[in-house]
Amino acid sequence: MKDITAVLVHYSNQKGLDRALQSLRNLEPRLNSVIILQKPGMSLRIIHAYEGRDQVEFIHTKSNDAGETLNNRINFIKSDYLLFLRDPNYLSPSIEAVSLNLPPSKKILVTSCNKQTGIQHPLLVRTSYIQHHKLLSEDELPFNEALFPAWLSTVDNAFKSFKDGLIRQVKRNSSANKKNREEMLSKYNLEKVNTNAPALSVIMANYNMEKYTGTAIESCLLQNEQPEQVLIMDDGSTDGSYRPLLQWHDGEQVKVFRKQNEGKARALNDLLPHVTSAFILELDADDWLDPDAISVIKKQLVHLPKDISVLYGNLRKWKQLEGDVLFKGIAKGAGINGKKDVLSYRFPLGPRIYRTSLLKRQGGFPVTAFEDGRLYEDVSVLNQLIESSRFKYHDFTVYNVREHKESITKNNLSSWNDFLRTLK
Repeated sequence: MKDITAVLVHYSNQKGLDRALQSLRNLEPRLNSVIILQKPGMSLRIIHAYEGRDQVEFIHTKSNDAGETLNNRINFIKSDYLLFLRDPNYLSPSIEAVSLNLPPSKKILVTSCNKQTGIQHPLLVRTSYIQHHKLLSEDELPFNEALFPAWLSTVDNAFKSFKDGLIRQVKRNSSANKKNREEMLSKYNLEKVNTNAPALSVIMANYNMEKYTGTAIESCLLQNEQPEQVLIMDDGSTDGSYRPLLQWHDGEQVKVFRKQNEGKARALNDLLPHVTSAFILELDADDWLDPDAISVIKKQLVHLPKDISVLYGNLRKWKQLEGDVLFKGIAKGAGINGKKDVLSYRFPLGPRIYRTSLLKRQGGFPVTAFEDGRLYEDVSVLNQLIESSRFKYHDFTVYNVREHKESITKNNLSSWNDFLRTLK
């Protein structure tokens, strides 16, 4: 019975696509059709065995968005199952058509892409299930390799059947960029937890970051331990940011607000009355969190001394490219013991986790005379908090900084010395 449609996603070279197509030959008795998603501008070919066959279809993904393209296409697929392969994966030669199956109670056959990384991949999926449980779109993911691992993290384990050794990978040179991506992807496998650690909420102010807010918000929700709240203030955006934000508003865990544009300090201050948790994690609208950020931070909060107003760690830095990001390095944090350390810190201190009571007690984020509080609000609040409390550094890396040309901080570096003079 021809009950499988194979979907091959974003193969970057002819050799990889040829290997993937050849690996499908053992499934021929059940293979109904093959869909090959290509990035814009790619022009790969099919191997000789598939030439002239009606069931092979090439689709160029719009704006490199495989998730959205598949969501639209899947509704028209009549096969009972979808088989997913993504560059650089191909099927193990040991797979036979009769042996590839799912128990009646399961929706997805999951395998691991790489024994060393443990990254999981949905190999065989019931079409009826994914038609209702949609994939994430490109603008909700940190990078496109997260498409399947991130989606799998949203699926109940009761629906998954696990079997290793079903796919292999074409060998490729390793790099820091590849290693850091794989490290993050492996975190989507983590078991869901709910600890008794102090409650932690995320606050975010958005101004004209429409291209990046989806990734920021989804990174809060794709956590192995959920934040108490995700509070978002749109600071009078003019780029159409606000309306897309509303898709996440549920009035309970996620709340979206809007105000006229008055700067980030005021936007964050307007969120503070809605915070009910003991601690607050500030997330910039163009950054994102690792899938274990909340659980890692909460472990640090359990025994945090009561006079600590700010907990912080390291920052993982990425450079925004056209349709992708490039790993730049990890900015390791350092201890801060006074105002001098705050003002001479070599990069923005982060991630910043505030003790809610102490932040509220000192009046929230200062609206300084300099640029009417629209710049360096992070330094202003730290400069005030350090007067009456202590900061604590821990060596953990769960926060990702996106460096891009629209960054407000990047575009105002020349104002830093002027700002420092106002503080002195």
